[in-house]
Amino acid sequence: MNILVDAMGGDKGPKVVVKGSILALKELNVDITLVGDESIIRKELSENNYTGDRISIIHAEEVINNEDEAAMAIRRKKNSSMIIALNLLKDEKYQGFISTGNTGALITGGTLITKRIKGIERAAIASPFPTENGMAFLLDAGANADCKPDYLKQFGLMGSIYYEKLFEVSSPKVGLANIGVEKEKGNLLVKEAYELLENSNINFIGNVEARDIPRGKADVIVCDGFVGNIILKLTEGLAFTIFDILKDEFMKSFSRKIGALLLKSSFKAFKSKMDYREYGGAPLLGISKPVIKAHGSSDEIAVKNAIKQTKNFAEKDIIKIIEDNISISE
Repeated sequence: MNILVDAMGGDKGPKVVVKGSILALKELNVDITLVGDESIIRKELSENNYTGDRISIIHAEEVINNEDEAAMAIRRKKNSSMIIALNLLKDEKYQGFISTGNTGALITGGTLITKRIKGIERAAIASPFPTENGMAFLLDAGANADCKPDYLKQFGLMGSIYYEKLFEVSSPKVGLANIGVEKEKGNLLVKEAYELLENSNINFIGNVEARDIPRGKADVIVCDGFVGNIILKLTEGLAFTIFDILKDEFMKSFSRKIGALLLKSSFKAFKSKMDYREYGGAPLLGISKPVIKAHGSSDEIAVKNAIKQTKNFAEKDIIKIIEDNISISE
């Protein structure tokens, strides 16, 4: 298996991508192709004393930055690491692609270059969401601010398949994010989506209020990208704020510092459950090849886990299963 990795995207650049790729090779039976500035990549490989033959390099002269407008970048930066990798992904030689770069450009490029699965109307970001019961997936987490009811139905189907195959859980619970649990609650979009999801062949449990999402009421939470991104960003901000407040409180006295020391292992385990690095990234479900969007601030651990996630995505043949189920539901 050969996985493409955008070496130039993200906040920390090639340094962490190269380190993460080397870490992945120690755990996984994969080959990795790094796409980006060859001289910089070779320098990083040398500094990490890597002399193996399982990492290949494909040179790219340009980089799509986070400030670039997505559609414009796709048209004008054809020699960028992201665009070159997405074009390479059409070749059967490569089984997946990871980028920590511009989310909008990755979604647009994935749709226009790699193409959507036949029958899928919109690709969705399936963001991992830690809950009391383990991991859930929230989709769409930001790719589609404006949605139609049919899109949400397809998000539910794709999310259910992805969750079932990734975690080997039969009939995962799919919920619709709403302002109340009653069927008649919400705007026109969610009311119509409710009807479609209720009559689909997935395990739809109805509406889920935002406060019940971290409780683990649903394994897959369906929503439009506007709502999903707000849920995701609010949760991230709240988690960081809670950790900062706790840290400040524990530092206020000697006795509190002792208490913090005694609880250190518990806090470490709790933080690990909330740490995005443990889950690698968010798959773009609906694209015809495995594409993973890793966090822009990913370090080498997050990159390694994103490669692991991509390998699992490809091995479980999730895209073929989505294709088959979409054709049945049409």
